[in-house]
Amino acid sequence: MKISGQNKLAGEILAIKKGEIECQITLKSGENMIVSVITRDSAEEMGLKIGDHVIALIKSTEVMIMK
Repeated sequence: MKISGQNKLAGEILAIKKGEIECQITLKSGENMIVSVITRDSAEEMGLKIGDHVIALIKSTEVMIMK
């Protein structure tokens, strides 16, 4: 699959918190933790589970820098 997004971070799923409609997915990429909220339907269709290796594709109109 090809995609135009350039901000891709590979990581491993550490936690999945399921709600009625959404799931909070926590993954570790290097030394960083990334938290994403996706629909529960999407998580179930993808068969996501703890330990899966996935790619976080980040698309944002704003990226903040902190020092």
